[in-house]
Amino acid sequence: MAFGWIEEQARARRRAGLVRTLRPRPADSPLLDLASNDYLGLARHPEITRSAAEAARVWGAGATGSRLVTGTTELHTTLEGELAAFCGFEAALVFATGYAANLAAVTALAPHGSLLVSDAGNHASLIDGCRLARGTTQVVAHADPDAVRKALGAHRGPAVLVSDTVFSVDGDAAPLGRLAEAARESGAGLVLDDAHGLGVLGEGGRGAPQGAGIAGAPDVVVTATLSKSLGSQGGVVLGPEAVIAHLVNAARTFIFDTGLAPAAAGAALAALRLLRREPERAARAREVAATLYERLTAEGFEAVRPDAAVVSVRAPSPERAVRWAEECRAAGLAVGCFRPPSVPDGVSRLRLTARADLTDAELRRAVEVIRATRP
Repeated sequence: MAFGWIEEQARARRRAGLVRTLRPRPADSPLLDLASNDYLGLARHPEITRSAAEAARVWGAGATGSRLVTGTTELHTTLEGELAAFCGFEAALVFATGYAANLAAVTALAPHGSLLVSDAGNHASLIDGCRLARGTTQVVAHADPDAVRKALGAHRGPAVLVSDTVFSVDGDAAPLGRLAEAARESGAGLVLDDAHGLGVLGEGGRGAPQGAGIAGAPDVVVTATLSKSLGSQGGVVLGPEAVIAHLVNAARTFIFDTGLAPAAAGAALAALRLLRREPERAARAREVAATLYERLTAEGFEAVRPDAAVVSVRAPSPERAVRWAEECRAAGLAVGCFRPPSVPDGVSRLRLTARADLTDAELRRAVEVIRATRP
């Protein structure tokens, strides 16, 4: 039978407690949401949804083609210009997803003979980019500048350090200043995924690279998603003009993919402009995350101190993590549940995401539910 092996893998997943299923949510969910990545609470903001609807009305439901054919509108170029200016880079290029942006940046900047030095905690999209790139990949210890320095020191030729700025599992931040120093000693470039930093870290949410003082440097390229803090969908690569021009000509996920839908571009642009007007939203998201951490650890939970908006709470096992998350949901609280292989260290977690629009009463309720359902 052609796909008979699938059932064997399904049985193995069931035995390990690693079965994943889709759970359609209603338009008006009664759950308190600590599972989404809507860090600034903008996905349903009236200003953002109006802008999405207006963009669809003016430009159409879809981009109608790849960016190099008919998929680039004036709206796309406006968004790119404002993203670059906000984050402190010369230029930007918008993609249909953050995943596609990461594949583009990593594969197009690692030709034959190059070395990719990849953090062990990197997101799957960066890992896949390294696998697809023509260069050689060396995985190094998590957030370890000395390991980066050692890997780069043994290589002769072009090299790129690839890292998240804020890691999606535990919410810890990479030591960007020290990583940049290690890379520059060998003349290597940096490709940094700021998916969880944009809108939360840096001055007024301008991102972790801006906060670390490396935004706009000629050896730094940053990717980000428009689907988290900006409440929309899509991805972006930010960097020197020469790098962005290279991606237009060499990045396969740009050349051969349909452009970002106008509604998503319009929503992201409106969210970016709102964040410029209300920079306090970034600080509030960090404050909410810190409050969750303090209250959970006061209750005896093992949690990782958040550097941005993600709070990770350790669970005893994959099965008990799933059950814990289900019991939270039954009690009215939606939380994330990370299990292997999503977590490279094999430790299952509840993953809580702070939102700038959460009230103190909602935070108390969340902690009470997590405590009441504790395995």
